[in-house]
Amino acid sequence: MRRTNYWITLFAMIVPVTACQDRNQPAAGLSSTAPAQTAAANNQTDKWLGQWNGPEGTYLLLSKSGDKYIVKIQSLDGAQIYEGVSSGDRIQFERGGKTESIRAGSGQETGMKWLLEEKTCLIIKTGEGFCRK
Repeated sequence: MRRTNYWITLFAMIVPVTACQDRNQPAAGLSSTAPAQTAAANNQTDKWLGQWNGPEGTYLLLSKSGDKYIVKIQSLDGAQIYEGVSSGDRIQFERGGKTESIRAGSGQETGMKWLLEEKTCLIIKTGEGFCRK
């Protein structure tokens, strides 16, 4: 019975102390990355992170490493990975010795009959687009 009282007393002392801490502050000994994440989230192209689907199993997968984008394009010929950078309202990357860019657009702007009705899409060039529902 004494052991149970010990744990109840300990719990009763810890809960009020932790409840009074500012939830927006990192726990003691941990650094916060919130300012960096907030600044990055303000970048328009960061809102595009994740997978965008095209027809017949194709997709565009965008992720980020530091200030660079990882651009994975799954085409009918297989997957290719490129490094991209934000350039205003676009992500630019090199493919086959040529600078390409990813921009926001509609399904109609993709020029692809499978995506015509979609509203939220990313386009590399006419005939190469990926959308989210």
